[in-house]
Formats: sequence, structure tokens, C-alpha cells
Amino acid sequence: FFQKTLTAVKSWFTLFGWSKGQNPISVPYSLRRDVCIVQLTVAQEKTFKRKVDKDKGFYDMLLHLNGQPIPGIAASQSLPSDPVERMFQLHWQHSELLSFLKSKGAYLPHVMPEFLLTPEDYEIWTEVNTGMRRGSMRSSGKLSGRRIFVLENRLFETMSKRAWTDVLLQIYKVFVLPRVSSRIVPDPSSLESLQNMPGIKSEPLCSNIYSRYERTILIWLNKHYEKNRKIVWKDSQRGGIPPMRWIVNFDQDLLDGLVLAAQVAAYCPYLIPTHFIKMYTNPRTREQFLHNSLILVKALHAINLDIDIKV
Repeated sequence: FFQKTLTAVKSWFTLFGWSKGQNPISVPYSLRRDVCIVQLTVAQEKTFKRKVDKDKGFYDMLLHLNGQPIPGIAASQSLPSDPVERMFQLHWQHSELLSFLKSKGAYLPHVMPEFLLTPEDYEIWTEVNTGMRRGSMRSSGKLSGRRIFVLENRLFETMSKRAWTDVLLQIYKVFVLPRVSSRIVPDPSSLESLQNMPGIKSEPLCSNIYSRYERTILIWLNKHYEKNRKIVWKDSQRGGIPPMRWIVNFDQDLLDGLVLAAQVAAYCPYLIPTHFIKMYTNPRTREQFLHNSLILVKALHAINLDIDIKV
């Protein structure tokens, strides 16, 4: 599950996270590298074989998605040449990043700034902090401050990958999802057929799973599926018109491809006779589910919506 989530996150941010086209990312490697290299001075850049393109750094991505920079952090600021000072600078920047995201509604209590560092900087961080704590113990006779986690290299890489993935997920949650409009104009033709179906409320506190923006999308899915299922498959030879359904999640309720096909058909009705009419409307076998997914992906390619979705 985690690997599938990571793949989806990398795909979305590669395709849509940047202001000037696609930019492949790897989690956490390219993110940690770009945060460091993009802020080096011109003199320091000469020591690196790889240079980050303009508008392709992590903070540039954040600026593109958020519309404003993180207060106090500029994408072009330089890093100290001293390794320890450089580590402290990056640790401070990661702390500011996490604080900024939390102020916008992100949920990241488990992500520490040091988990976003490179392994080399993390090693310096642990050496410096464990040394400081030993000195504190000798002078005061007791420990103070928050607990220091010292992770071996392999465990740190696992933690770092998880931390950066969660940071990206929360960036999507607080900067991308709120673009979904909550103003759904009632459609009399669809309201009539939806009157016997339980409603999905978009109020903030009516679900502990989905945000109101995600529930707005669920309402949109229900509306278009119920309105279009009798239109798209009225002449179906593979099961007739599909039954009414209540769409309440983004995984189980979308598995057979029919709900997504109904959404696409609402905007591209010309795909109905060439693609969607061939779908099984009451699929029961894995082969039929695969058949429907193949048709859906071919339809997305036909309209040049190439977002790298695998069947």
C-alpha cells in the first residue's frame, strides 16, 4: 500500500507540481538534493556536476502550488560552506517548512526536521546534538530538551522516505484540494433521480475520513454517474444500464471503471459510441474489470489526457 501511495505521489508531482512543464522527482533523493543544491552560491555550484534548472527546485514547486513563498525562505538564498553551519541552516529551513505547512492545516506531528536532511547532514546533526546533550548532562546532571533519535543509515533512509512522502501528501491536501469549488449548482434533472439516495454532506465536521473538498468531489461523482448512466449505456449489449449506486469512497466504488467513465462522458460525450458503450455494465470477473479499465485508459489517451494511469 505504501509503495502504491509513493508511486502515485511521485507521478502527480512530476506531472503537475511545476510551473514550466514536467519535472521527474524521486522520493526522497531528488527532493533532498534540490533543497541543498538550488540554494548554493555560484562559486559553490562549480563544485557540483549537476545543476538544478531554474524554476525546478523544491521551494519553486511550493511557490507554484501555494502562490506565495514560505516567510523568511527564498529559493535563491545561499548555504554556508561550513558543514555544521550548513546542516543547522537546512534544519532551520525544514523546521520553518513544517511550521508553515502546519499553519495551513497540514497534519505532520510525526515528521521531525532532521528526517528531511540528507544522510550526511543527519549524521552531523546526531553527532552535534548527542555531544551537546552529554555536555548538558555533565553540567546539570540531567537531560533537557526533546528526545534525540539516532537512527542507523538504513532505518534513517526508510524514515526519510516516509517523511518526504507525507510532506508531499500534506502539500497536496492544503494547497491543491482546496481549489475544488464547494459551489455545486443543483441540477433539477439529476436531483429528481437522486432524491431516494442518501446525501453526502460537505460540512467540515461530518466525516473523520474525508475533507469537505474530497466530499465535494464525491458529490460530483454521484451527480454525474446517476445523470449519465442511463445515457451512456442505454444501448449497451454487455449488461444493459448499470444499477444505481451510492459512491462514498475513492477506491472500492471506482474499481469497475463505470463511475469514472460516466464523469468523462459528461464532458466528452463523443467517446460514448467509440469507447464506453463497449464496457461491461455489471462486471463480475477479473477479466471484465480489466476490460473496462482498458477501455477507460484508451479513452483518456484519445483525448490526450495522458496522466500515466496504469490499467
